[in-house]
Amino acid sequence: MALDGIVTRAIVHELQGCKGGRISKIHQPNDHDVVLTLRAQRGNSRLLVSASPTYPRVHFTEKTFINPAEAPMFCMLLRKHCEGGIIEDIRQVGMERIIHIDVRQRDELGDVSSKRIVIELMGRHSNIVLLDPATGTILDGIHHVTPSISSYRVIMPGFSYTAPPEQHKLNPLEATREQFAFSLQSSEEEAARWFVGSFSGLSPLIAGEITYRAFGTDGETSNGTKDTEQLWNAFRSVMDDVQENRYTPMTGANAKGKFVFSAISLHGIQDSVKTYDTISQCMEDFYGDKAERDSVKQKVSDLLRFIQNERSKNVKKLDNLHKDLLEADDADKYRIWGELLFASLHQINKGDTQAELVNFYDEDQATVTIPLDPLLTPSDNAQRYFKRYNKYKNSLAVIHEQLGKTKEEIVYMDNLLQQLSSASMSDIEEIRDELVQQGYLRDRAKKGKKKKKNDRPTVHQFTSSEGIDILVGKNNLQNEYVTNRLASANDTWLHTKDIPGSHVVIRSQEFGDATLEEAAQLAAYFSQAKESSSVPVDYTYIRHVRKPNGAKPGFVIYDNQKTLFVTPNEELIKSLPSTVKNG
Repeated sequence: MALDGIVTRAIVHELQGCKGGRISKIHQPNDHDVVLTLRAQRGNSRLLVSASPTYPRVHFTEKTFINPAEAPMFCMLLRKHCEGGIIEDIRQVGMERIIHIDVRQRDELGDVSSKRIVIELMGRHSNIVLLDPATGTILDGIHHVTPSISSYRVIMPGFSYTAPPEQHKLNPLEATREQFAFSLQSSEEEAARWFVGSFSGLSPLIAGEITYRAFGTDGETSNGTKDTEQLWNAFRSVMDDVQENRYTPMTGANAKGKFVFSAISLHGIQDSVKTYDTISQCMEDFYGDKAERDSVKQKVSDLLRFIQNERSKNVKKLDNLHKDLLEADDADKYRIWGELLFASLHQINKGDTQAELVNFYDEDQATVTIPLDPLLTPSDNAQRYFKRYNKYKNSLAVIHEQLGKTKEEIVYMDNLLQQLSSASMSDIEEIRDELVQQGYLRDRAKKGKKKKKNDRPTVHQFTSSEGIDILVGKNNLQNEYVTNRLASANDTWLHTKDIPGSHVVIRSQEFGDATLEEAAQLAAYFSQAKESSSVPVDYTYIRHVRKPNGAKPGFVIYDNQKTLFVTPNEELIKSLPSTVKNG
């Protein structure tokens, strides 16, 4: 992974088609990301601008995002100053990972005003800053930097904007042969390090590519002295492509098996190579769901721990119930012992520790040894065994009831764990709401901030290759909504057979084998068997699916099903057009 100055230059080059375009909508789906909907020569498009500390990036996106009910303050400010505005200029600062987007808009009084969106793709220091270019005054930043955080610069409303510290490196596009020869070291490894330390915008990945083009290695293994001219020519071959904006976006695995992406062709990367038409397509594919999964992991940790603990408690309870069941199954033995003792009271004395009696219930009339309490009379010993018999006989019904409930709890927790494994940020909140409704968690919402009862859960909608809508529920609230509310009686319902997973509904009475196969793929992919092969998927009409009274959320029974077997194909799932919406 190398979002360096060259990738930033490729992004800015691609964004040139947006100059003169209009920012029609602005959303902020989370704490790090802003999505700008643009109307320009290329038509409507969505630009993702992310100041994520782990995955900062800028690129066009085809993904859909669930936005919060109330827009964050930074989003509201961007809307006020930039929504409806015209993009006048988009440029990179030198070869740094900094992009300036200048926007012209008419304010409330009809006067023309200009604002600048500064995008700093600087790892954990990444930021998105809105400022007044005429005065350099910051209007706000998506991440505030206070004097207690940084003594170099402050990112707060009202302060003057200060750019990130300069690294005082050479611009590789302007480097001369003299500068290059003067500073060059003698070995490949040192040369690669020198490139990174001397030129702005060059990552270790690109430095390794230059040494590879010069000497056929990645600069990490050899220490021999090399010819300076070879290195200069390799450096220029890379920089000439960048200078002329000749990009070949690609992804692939390096020698260590690490997956990387680049805006230029990497001759040293030969495994799992994939090329793209644009840098946006490359970055969208490379990052995929990484950023969201990272955020989900952070947000889901407490929920995951709670559900795993609940599951462990129920597994332990199940073991104890099975032990109780084994004891309770001996109830008849205690009844027989009591009756044998009563029939033989004349043969037993108080103080005896055991009695050996003929078991007249046994076909072979075998002798049975019955333990006795020496402090009790023979009659009291018999009564003790009758009491034990009655206790276990009465507890059998309770044990069987508890066994059923405990197994149901374990299945429920398994379902939740499976749902969390593929949950988005909005899915997590719905799972948390469900646990609150079921009484497992306290409602953390503040007074006046509780969700409205008529709020509809998120719906994940895919479109098959035949143009048929396929609905997928990724948690129990969504599953119930899709199956019980949105689907019609003659729609087709799918679910993995005896495996925790999503409810999938084909919203049509007429479809071909391709749609059925793709729907089954979705059911298998969004299930606990995602990594398995030949996953059994049941399908039937919605009219044959029903929820038993008192059942856990998402639990249904069904009949008249048929079963087909599929092996989940992630590439196929990603190729299906999809959208996410509320209800």
